[in-house]
Amino acid sequence: MVKEKDNGTAKISRRSNTKYRDSSGKIIFEDPILCSQFLRGYAGIPMLKDVHPEDIEDVTERYVHLFSEERNSDIVKKIYFKDNNSLYLVSLIEHKSDVDYNTIMQVFRYITFIWEDYEKEQERMHAGISKTKGFRYPPVLPVVFYDGIDNWTAVTSLHERVLFSDVLGKYIPNYQCVLVQLRDYSNAELMERKDELSILMMIDRVKNAADYAKLKGNVDEAFLKEVTEDSPEYLLTLMAQIIEVFLVKMNVPREEVDLFTDRIKERKVGELFKYFEAWDIQAVREEARKEVEEARIEAEKEVEEARLEAEKEVEEARLKAEKEETERGIRKMVKIIKELSGSQDTVLEKLMEEYGLTKENAEEKIALYW
Repeated sequence: MVKEKDNGTAKISRRSNTKYRDSSGKIIFEDPILCSQFLRGYAGIPMLKDVHPEDIEDVTERYVHLFSEERNSDIVKKIYFKDNNSLYLVSLIEHKSDVDYNTIMQVFRYITFIWEDYEKEQERMHAGISKTKGFRYPPVLPVVFYDGIDNWTAVTSLHERVLFSDVLGKYIPNYQCVLVQLRDYSNAELMERKDELSILMMIDRVKNAADYAKLKGNVDEAFLKEVTEDSPEYLLTLMAQIIEVFLVKMNVPREEVDLFTDRIKERKVGELFKYFEAWDIQAVREEARKEVEEARIEAEKEVEEARLEAEKEVEEARLKAEKEETERGIRKMVKIIKELSGSQDTVLEKLMEEYGLTKENAEEKIALYW
């Protein structure tokens, strides 16, 4: 396997963006080797089939004023053609993890900014050149790399986003985005490319325990060793950094992340899954969390049942006490009226009046205590 040479671009450009570490796509596409592998293998453009790191210039900084915290994964590359270095193509790469229905318009704004900047640059060098017949703008290739779980359902052409474009089509500008949807590639297809990017792509595909189990079953040590045995040191470090972002998002403990990434830096990538049990760990943690939650719910249930039982006993005791107190009052009233008047009719009347007894109940009490 022929490996690409390190063209000296070992530093990772880091813009002052507070969300930088959350964007593995930015790290990938900023690197010339990984970016060239992406453009060759996924863009589907014949003229890019032979692009190499030395043909790529990162010009993202030129447009950094356009980027915001929410749009921290935009990369702009100038790709030169070997037969004529004065001719180049601008590749605008958008990394999306969620479906964004306005991506096509966002990219359109970028394209116009790129052309406007190019025009100003040429005018500074040759005043009035943009008004000449032969003046041409460089082609801009818009690429959307989507690694989300669901299918990309947003439009990929500008006409689809503009009303009446079916009727007024020739009067409305249009362009088509190259959509690279990671979920469309199986692990086997990615492995056929046998490059560093294929490893990162496969790891990026992991969204749950089932994905991890599938990846672990598909990838063997021989493949991982073959792909990385001639990788430059800086690229291994870069791969470790990208995978670190992935592991941190999975809430893997710091010590486990360090152990895993050290394997990569030490060129022990073949042992990758021997030390990477992150999803298994997550499954155990989730199971433990469920058990704790179930125990908590059961404990709360037992406490509530005990509380209700205690309340029931207290209420029964209260009612019993009230009943006994009422019974003592009835007995006492019967005896007092008997001693004073000797009239059961008087007792009957008083019991019904004072205690709300029915005639029948009052007669029973008189028979019981007279």
